[in-house]
Amino acid sequence: MLSHISDRFVEERPGHFDLSVVAESLGVVDFDQERSRPFLVISAGPGVGDEETFEAEHADLPNLEPVIGFTPTHDVSIIAMCNGRVDHMVTALLTAEVMALVGGVISIEIHHWQAPTIRDLPGLIAITPGPVCTAYGTSELVRAWVAHPNFQLVK
Repeated sequence: MLSHISDRFVEERPGHFDLSVVAESLGVVDFDQERSRPFLVISAGPGVGDEETFEAEHADLPNLEPVIGFTPTHDVSIIAMCNGRVDHMVTALLTAEVMALVGGVISIEIHHWQAPTIRDLPGLIAITPGPVCTAYGTSELVRAWVAHPNFQLVK
């Protein structure tokens, strides 16, 4: 599945994966070549992972169908266990890799001042407004955003 980018890949329980990603395997130059980047990849929804958690986390969210064209039934969370520029790039590119496997739409939290830049990138479906906006798009959007000089993740 993702073994080509990871030197550790353990399914701790159904839908909950512990990975150590080698930054260079995603094309990111990493000056700390002694270590891999730790991540959790958690899937949730009917028949996968923790269905109750999915329902609880999505209960208060707005209806996404008018925004992205459908109502999500599952989600995949990519959780970085580190926080530097290289980690942000690897997080975004790992997200694109996962989406290439499972499909769907990626949501990225961005600062409101980043929205004009994101609007010009390929793969964008929609942006919801706010001080912290959410951009929805394809893996193409994520790859284009990582390649942009103003790339930054909010979380």
